[in-house]
Amino acid sequence: MTFLYSFLFCGIVCLIGQIILDNTKLTPGHVTSIFVVLGAFLDSFGLYDKFIKWFGAGTLVPITSFGHSLIHGALSKAEDSGFLGLLGGMFNLTSAGIVSAIVFGFILTMIFKAKD
Repeated sequence: MTFLYSFLFCGIVCLIGQIILDNTKLTPGHVTSIFVVLGAFLDSFGLYDKFIKWFGAGTLVPITSFGHSLIHGALSKAEDSGFLGLLGGMFNLTSAGIVSAIVFGFILTMIFKAKD
């Protein structure tokens, strides 16, 4: 049942994104930014952790989890280090994903050629 809930959560997030893209003039970059901010907003009120308990790993796959990770890391580090911990904690949870995206993006641009 956990697999079904995870699939449904990711599917609903993708459906919302596709509806936004089809019915507005927003670009995929705008929609991605909206989902990151939405994930951060939900985590700041403690709702995203409840989604993780209900839907399992399916909540950690969409881009909304990046916003959740940014806020979650920043708030946990701010409790320990104060205001300066906000910036450092923000990248504790997300640094591996950011670095891997840069490295794999570089490797793939060396392998494939862009279309004209």
